[in-house]
Amino acid sequence: MEKQRFYVTTTIPYVNARPHLGFALELVQADVLARHRRQAGDEVRFVSGTDDNSLKNVLAAQAQGVPVRDLVDRNAEAFAALREPLALSFDDFVRTSSDPRHRVGVERLWRRCAAAGDLYRRHYEGLYCVGCEQFFTPDELAGRRCPEHGTEPVLVAEENWFFRLSRHADPLRAAIASGRLRIEPAVRRNEVLALIDGGLHDFSVSRSRSRAHGWGIPVPDDDGQVVYVWWDALGNYVTGLGYGTGDAAYERWWSGGGRRVHLAGKGVLRFHAVYWPAMLLSAGLPLPTDVLVHDYLTVGGRKISKSAGTGVDPAALVADFGTDAVRWWLLREVPRVGDADFTADRLVARADADLAGGLGNLVHRVVTMVHRYRGGRPGEACQAPEGTRALVRAGLEAPQRVAAALAGYDFRRAAAALWTVAEEANRCIEATRPWDLAAAERGGDAAAGARLDGVLTTLLDACGRLAVLLEPFVPGVAARIGAQCAPSGGVLPPARPVFARLGESGGQRTRDSSSSSFSSPGM
Repeated sequence: MEKQRFYVTTTIPYVNARPHLGFALELVQADVLARHRRQAGDEVRFVSGTDDNSLKNVLAAQAQGVPVRDLVDRNAEAFAALREPLALSFDDFVRTSSDPRHRVGVERLWRRCAAAGDLYRRHYEGLYCVGCEQFFTPDELAGRRCPEHGTEPVLVAEENWFFRLSRHADPLRAAIASGRLRIEPAVRRNEVLALIDGGLHDFSVSRSRSRAHGWGIPVPDDDGQVVYVWWDALGNYVTGLGYGTGDAAYERWWSGGGRRVHLAGKGVLRFHAVYWPAMLLSAGLPLPTDVLVHDYLTVGGRKISKSAGTGVDPAALVADFGTDAVRWWLLREVPRVGDADFTADRLVARADADLAGGLGNLVHRVVTMVHRYRGGRPGEACQAPEGTRALVRAGLEAPQRVAAALAGYDFRRAAAALWTVAEEANRCIEATRPWDLAAAERGGDAAAGARLDGVLTTLLDACGRLAVLLEPFVPGVAARIGAQCAPSGGVLPPARPVFARLGESGGQRTRDSSSSSFSSPGM
């Protein structure tokens, strides 16, 4: 199969506070897609970053009595540092306040849209939510409160630059309806189409320099204004490729074909599926091919959020339970549609049942039996004996099932698809009863010995296939399974646990209200 180019991005979060588990979900999902496509032989570029130029960051610094630059640098580093604890494989990390490529690209994008006649100045008065960095109309508010943050927007009146969003409604709708711009899941695509059909209104794309406290990228040729943070932030998807600088990476990964995939939370759907494509249409640039939208993680039914005080620190969570346990819960438990409520107990239960119990027990049993009955020397590949054919079939079908699930942006279904191999392998052990075959062989039954060779070879092959399938999901566990199944000098290494049970002691550390993993009041 011909190699494809696959460019995948996460949103870039505000750095008014340290990272929380909700953003870790998006990072891990993007990482799985990137690893899976690399494994398939595709050319992949995976990019993340931070949104440094937000008014939220300025206000957070003021509240803490520290310079904005100090707060932004400190918190941005905490986001970049998630690479190791979450085992992320991103190729680039764009910081909008310090990456020299970014300002150049934002200015270039602005001038392209201005040349198209899509930018104009006018006076505006409206209700502004600092948390969303967004103006709201009164009918978009519930009881005068922001539907995302539950706070009352403030009344703002000033003269700003506006973007002619309304001009691009028809071509945008056509791109989405035709599938040229794919939005998944369907409920989010329908939400965007309804928004377009309800009428698109031009939106403000700058803020006065005074209201922004001088923080942000100045509007080209208008030093009294700074570029609206969302215009600035959305641009990172091309500025990180060197757009506007002449870097060949832009041509390679954006305008030269292939998939251009954005992951985003449902709360920023409008920006990624309406504003950003419209900006690109105005500038005459290619659209993303996919916008993949996830729902929220919650704690006690409340959205995980920095501003709401319901944060779960992913780095602290990994310190308590390990990278693989955290990644596996995010991938195995979070549905394609609908919010998922996080507790440490659920994470522990899933890790112990699947990674320690299902997978760990399987690999340990198989390696132990190869040592016990064959001196640690795996047999040669042979025709699958009776009782193992369902396992062989599951192993052959699983890669296609995993690929289909990931193509449909369904990580839980993908994890379940590969899990069928582990389930079939455990059933195979119980059905074929290798210990009985070994006893019969010792009694002189050569046929039982031949069948035992076939059973053990098939089981070990299934464990090796699982290691490959698991690598995009839980790379640490996958590597340990692969090592257990790889002979050295013709002999397997001694059986060792591939994942230690977390059990009561592991769970207790985070159930304790003093745990650093949680910042939710009262927990």
